[in-house]
Amino acid sequence: MKYLSLLLLLFSIQVESSSTGPCGEYITEDESIQGECIKIDTDHTDKASLQRGAKLYFNYCLGCHSLKFARYNRLAKDLEIPEEIFQQNLIFGDQKMGDLIEIGMSSKDAKDWFGVPPPDLTLETSLRGEDWVYTYLKAFYIDETRPLGVNNSVYKNVGMPNVLSTLQGRQISVCKELPDIADNGGLKQDPLTGQIINITKCGFLEADQPGLMNEEEFDSAIFDLTNFLSYMADPIREERKSLGVYVILYLVIFSIFGYLLYREFKKDLH
Repeated sequence: MKYLSLLLLLFSIQVESSSTGPCGEYITEDESIQGECIKIDTDHTDKASLQRGAKLYFNYCLGCHSLKFARYNRLAKDLEIPEEIFQQNLIFGDQKMGDLIEIGMSSKDAKDWFGVPPPDLTLETSLRGEDWVYTYLKAFYIDETRPLGVNNSVYKNVGMPNVLSTLQGRQISVCKELPDIADNGGLKQDPLTGQIINITKCGFLEADQPGLMNEEEFDSAIFDLTNFLSYMADPIREERKSLGVYVILYLVIFSIFGYLLYREFKKDLH
């Protein structure tokens, strides 16, 4: 009986966790799906996008989040930024180009200020996924009940401030009256009057005050930042892809010679 109760508990936890999608309470921009992340396609060959993403990261994120598995000089080389320009514009202390990209804030201070130390983000897109990171960065909204005054519909009660609020502007979470959807996908109607039944649904994000960027510009900036983090998690992805082409070509040629050799052996047997 004890084991049966444990199994039922585990099942109930799984059902509850699967009731929301990977992006928590975020509602897609077409207001149709809750919990689904926005789909993006990163491109590590777009050096301009990676450079813009690096600029955003070093100016807005590096104060709290390190990239301690990467070095400045490797980053400058991959992003095709001359080391002199990189050092003048993206290094704000006395770090050397061969140093790891770490932060000056101690774990103790970070825990006192934010509750938990901010994570290193070198492998964040491998852990969370690119779509999750992109959606998360768009999903901050004003919440006066939180210590930092903001919340996030992807990661509820997150202990991170909205560092990009000056670019994005202020977002608020609002409720809307929407038609209730039946199990068959149609609209629910009152059986007596035939009127469509509406329900109140909350969690929609709306701009309250404009930022330095309009919505399209901010989405593009967030894509660049996510693209940069995706590159950081897998800096040799494009190199691996090109190498894979040569490996497949080698296997094809080897297979052809192997087949011809097999035919010669068959001739000797007959």
